[in-house]
Amino acid sequence: MDRPSRVQCTSLNFRAFQYAQAMLFAIEEINNSTDLLPGISLGYKIYDACGSIARGVRVALALANGNEDTATASTAPCTRPAQVVAIIGETSSSPCMAIATVIGPLHIPLISHFATCACLSDKVRYPSFLRTIPSDYYQSRALAQLVKHFGWTWVGAIRTNADYGNNGMAIFTETAKQLGICLEYSVSFFRQDPPEKIQRIIDIIKASTSKVIVTFLSHMDLDILIHAFANHNLTGYQWVGTEAWITDFHTATMDKHHILDGAIGLAIPMAHVTGMREFMLDVKSLSSSSNELYTEFWETLFDCRFMKTKSSEKNQRYCSGYEDVSGLQNAFTDMSLMPIFNNVYKGVYAVAHALHHTLGCKIICSNKVQPNPFMILQHIKNIQFKTKEGEQVYFNENGDPAAKYEIINWQPRENGTVEFVTVGFYDTTLPADKQLNLHNKSFTWAQKSKQVPLSVCSESCPPGTRKVLQKGKPICCYDRIPCAEGEISNTTDSITCVQCHAEFWSNERRDDCEKKMTEFLSYEEIMGVLLTAASLLGTIMTTTVAVIFFRNRNTPIVKANNSELSFLLLFSLTLCFLCSLTFIGRPYDWSCMLRHTAFGITFVLCISCVLGKTIVVLMAFRATLPGSNVMKWFGPPQQRLSVLAFTLIQVLICILWLTISPPFPFKNFHHFKDKIILECALGSSVGFWAVLGYIGLLAMFCFVLAFLARKLPDNFNEAKFITFSMLIFCAVWITFIPAYVSSPGKFSVAVEIFAILASSFGLLICIFIPKCYIILFKPEKNTKKNMMGKMPLKSL
Repeated sequence: MDRPSRVQCTSLNFRAFQYAQAMLFAIEEINNSTDLLPGISLGYKIYDACGSIARGVRVALALANGNEDTATASTAPCTRPAQVVAIIGETSSSPCMAIATVIGPLHIPLISHFATCACLSDKVRYPSFLRTIPSDYYQSRALAQLVKHFGWTWVGAIRTNADYGNNGMAIFTETAKQLGICLEYSVSFFRQDPPEKIQRIIDIIKASTSKVIVTFLSHMDLDILIHAFANHNLTGYQWVGTEAWITDFHTATMDKHHILDGAIGLAIPMAHVTGMREFMLDVKSLSSSSNELYTEFWETLFDCRFMKTKSSEKNQRYCSGYEDVSGLQNAFTDMSLMPIFNNVYKGVYAVAHALHHTLGCKIICSNKVQPNPFMILQHIKNIQFKTKEGEQVYFNENGDPAAKYEIINWQPRENGTVEFVTVGFYDTTLPADKQLNLHNKSFTWAQKSKQVPLSVCSESCPPGTRKVLQKGKPICCYDRIPCAEGEISNTTDSITCVQCHAEFWSNERRDDCEKKMTEFLSYEEIMGVLLTAASLLGTIMTTTVAVIFFRNRNTPIVKANNSELSFLLLFSLTLCFLCSLTFIGRPYDWSCMLRHTAFGITFVLCISCVLGKTIVVLMAFRATLPGSNVMKWFGPPQQRLSVLAFTLIQVLICILWLTISPPFPFKNFHHFKDKIILECALGSSVGFWAVLGYIGLLAMFCFVLAFLARKLPDNFNEAKFITFSMLIFCAVWITFIPAYVSSPGKFSVAVEIFAILASSFGLLICIFIPKCYIILFKPEKNTKKNMMGKMPLKSL
């Protein structure tokens, strides 16, 4: 079995060459400084890892052993002491993880300028790794907040299938979930994947409904995908990118079909290092053919501008090494990656400051101290300095710098190029609510739109509705359900509807609770006016009858049946009519107690008087029999005493009721959904039905006695009229019970008032109107002889 062949570098990468130039600029600046490392000159070795993890580990070991040949073909054991005190690099996360794992036990600092994987912050696994670029832990969270800010809750995701993409997207996915963002799809890609994998990604995107694509891609992977997307006309999507490509001039140049136009993403803040641009462009190739790096650099650089022709050899262009590169516009002269060059610059200066402290440099550095990587590493971890541009440089406990990003928007120009416009920033050193800040600038979105793209699985639920998740789909996919009656939602995308307070009801839009209309039987409404009029009419009629009786109090028909009881009955009827007014109007504590007790006592007084009159009729007939003196046992004193006794029993019942559990104002929320019924709660139902029951008992007793006396011989048998009045009274109150129980709200009060008025009118009309008729229209019959006659009246 053959040993696998070593990775060979096949071409020059201008980006990597620029990183090397940035390092050289920093070293030259330090060596020319009299303040930093005076008397000491920094040296360096540059190795090309060619994007290979294996090659990167090998060259790292070569630097650790001080054996240059190890980088190529050495099999000698690693026994020599380290010849370098620190390593600047690598660019990608996966190579850094491998290199840091190998050199970590040797305590050699590895300072990366572009490796952002959050996993590298693990100091247990990578104790000697540091970086001058923020961790993706912050970038991923910032991306999620940026997506949430624009209301994109339904997005797709593409990541590089490497540590950078997988770890970054994992943090983004977790943060997005916390913010209510759903991923319709999340696919991985690596530049060496077969075309079938790219086709599957294209098919997934075409079948999706999301319009936003969040990427954690390296610029190399994105370049391949953009080329494939262009062939399938996959345009119109809003791209969200990371620092890996959002300010990459080469990627923008490759995007010939403007697929990425309007992209938005995070970038390392713009930086300016005085003299660096001039230094990087002032490249002089060496005439020596042994300098392959510079020879390849010049050939690659000018091949991009002067194309070779196939017609003849004499048309071949040759580089002299003295050409002016400042007029070129290509990947090498592009300085859009100056923030990354600045990261290289800061890394070199961090090592220099650590050396400065290790060597105890003052006026001049001591050459007696032999620095070792462990000492340098400890000083680097605690280093804190400012660059010549005033930028603060330090590392936290994880070897990371403070996370600050600019928010970049790709805005196409009329000439077909793209301008990277800074539209905001994200700064983790600020309070949480101020970390994301967008300027009031005009954004350009996909397809040059000025309107923020909409990317949601389901449209937002407006106030008045709630979200109901669709079965088997992510939480961002839901149905919109209106809130039920009595419930509201006053926020967008509410997951529940809130029940209104009992005194409030939802409006038509179900987005606000409005105070319920309060309802009670009032004097202003028609029913209240009619019942009041009926009550006053009964009072006037009773008063009129009382006046008639008073003026004719000496006539036989008034004196015939105890005029004293008649006047007391008229007085009680007046109270009955008036007590109905206490049931009308807004209920209060006093009115609730008064209405039921006044009703109960006045009606008992009324029935007691009628009962007394009935007994008088019976006793009067018994008194006409020979040898009977029964009237002396039920004379006026006994009649008054009986009325008082019957009434006092009701008074006692009412006192107990009011003492134990009196009626009180009550807000009834149950009869109607959208209004409150103000009524008087009974307090004690036993007390209420005891009052009614006692009235009913007296009424039935009175009815039975009157019924027995209805056929007594007399021209004016009052027992007949009492019987008829009691029949009306009992009929009214028997029908009152089911009507009262089944009537809602104020109608139950109206039923009770109607029963009071109907029974009162029944007593008034049946007992007193016939007598008033005789007094007013048949005075000739109002004689003692006629009252004592044996033949009944022919007409009344």
